[in-house]
Amino acid sequence: MTKILVVDDEPQILRALRINLAARHYEVAVAADGASALREAADWQPDLVVLDLGLPDMDGVDVIHGLRGWTRVPIVVLSGRADSQDKIDALDAGADDYVTKPFGIGELLARVRAVTRRTAVHESEPVRVTLGEHTVDLAGKTVSGGVRLTPTEWHILEILLRNPGKLVPQRYLLAQVWGSSHVKETHYLRQYLAQLRKKLERDPAHPEHLITEPGMGYRFTP
Repeated sequence: MTKILVVDDEPQILRALRINLAARHYEVAVAADGASALREAADWQPDLVVLDLGLPDMDGVDVIHGLRGWTRVPIVVLSGRADSQDKIDALDAGADDYVTKPFGIGELLARVRAVTRRTAVHESEPVRVTLGEHTVDLAGKTVSGGVRLTPTEWHILEILLRNPGKLVPQRYLLAQVWGSSHVKETHYLRQYLAQLRKKLERDPAHPEHLITEPGMGYRFTP
């Protein structure tokens, strides 16, 4: 079942979209602000995000940038901003489509179908990633060779492995794993990445796959 995260600060729109999407056999989660949307996206791993730009805590374009830092999940923007520059900004940030309010539910559903066809996600396929001498099964949460990881190590590793070659910002990792009140605790990440390297890298002192980008974040290099 395709999972859709709907982000909007208008309760009536959230309710209407939840009902209409669920009636068409989508699995739906909702968020009313940008911070909640970013947390939900990391925890729930939706297949598509429907995103309002006018959120109470941050601009929707900032949410798009936050998502694109670590995921390719399709994003359909839903907004009352009709100005062409707003559309350009959202699309340049990484949105896949743009629907202007007021909108017809039929049009939105057609856009959702089109985007999901273009970026089909096969949920039944186990996610297996090769990391050096190890094979990591993200679906089964196992590592070859009997390597055992803590829940926190798994959370960090999964975000990195699902985004091969992409820089995942420090602040984003900290917010997703420990919460938004810990975005300055970069020593947490240093400690856990050191543990992951000891368990997974051939030479932890000279990692080939779990790479630090100083002052910015971390990157998984296959």
